[in-house]
Amino acid sequence: MDYNQVIENARGNIGEYCKACTICNGVACKNKMPGPRAKGVGDTAIRNYSKWQEIRVNMDTLCENRPVDTSIELFGKKFEYPFFAGPVGAVTLHYSDKYNDVTYNDVLVSACAENGICAFTGDGVDSNVMIASTKAIKSKNGLGIPTVKPWNINTIKEKMELVKESGAFAVAMDIDASGLPFLKNTNPPSGSKSVSELKEIIDISGLPFIVKGIMTVKGALKAKEAGASAIVVSNHGGRVLDQCPSTAEVLEEIVKAVDGSMKVFVDGGIRTGTDVFKALAMGADGVLICRPFVTAVYGGDKEGVKAYIDKIAGELKDTMQMCGAFSINDITRDIIRY
Repeated sequence: MDYNQVIENARGNIGEYCKACTICNGVACKNKMPGPRAKGVGDTAIRNYSKWQEIRVNMDTLCENRPVDTSIELFGKKFEYPFFAGPVGAVTLHYSDKYNDVTYNDVLVSACAENGICAFTGDGVDSNVMIASTKAIKSKNGLGIPTVKPWNINTIKEKMELVKESGAFAVAMDIDASGLPFLKNTNPPSGSKSVSELKEIIDISGLPFIVKGIMTVKGALKAKEAGASAIVVSNHGGRVLDQCPSTAEVLEEIVKAVDGSMKVFVDGGIRTGTDVFKALAMGADGVLICRPFVTAVYGGDKEGVKAYIDKIAGELKDTMQMCGAFSINDITRDIIRY
């Protein structure tokens, strides 16, 4: 199964909001909520995609021809590729009932672990979502990253116990999820966290902790102060704040500010292996891709996920080879231009 077939299959399975577009750029599903895209006028999701397209790569084939090594290490685990499946929640609400959060995460965790990467799993108001996703991670020897929503502290403690039981090698919190419309006025309550509150949560986790939803230098430094091991530069796909900058616009200044003191990942509009290459050249340690993995699951289950991973990996390898970068460390800022 190739990815074109995956897309065709997904169109019959994925519901009325997502159009399973060949290029997932936020245009066809503009400001559909529920649905896959953005808050307000839908500008942020579209901007996320378009700003990566303004960055160009510099070809250089006057170099020794060597095998391309795309592998990276993260918190003691080695992965074949520097990209990961991002967390997606409430799939029945936003897509269709072909999958629910339990079955979706089960497919995604397994397929990613079997194909050289790992999945960040989602969280939801239904407590069974975290129970099922952590079970899926446990079945793959901890090869997955549970993502906990910014609930109240008692709920977070309960979910962290499930995370620990799963053997997960790291844990994340999408701190910006406090702005999701369907999480407003929920029980358990959710909301933004102070630095001291985040520090308490990180201490409770006892694991390398990834804070997802950082869009400013100030935010990055606060995550560092709280003890985060990594951050994800992310505006939640444009789903929590209209008129927000794209992640490509703020990535480099955030990388410079943290100066190697913690890992920096990025998501938002990254759709090809060449986009992954650009993000790495701008200083990211790795990349998260979210919506296209939904299409992959709905379009082909585990085979669909494999097809998508193979597509992105092939594009990344080709770009690296044509730009004279034969390992991830060879991908430097001078290989791209605006």
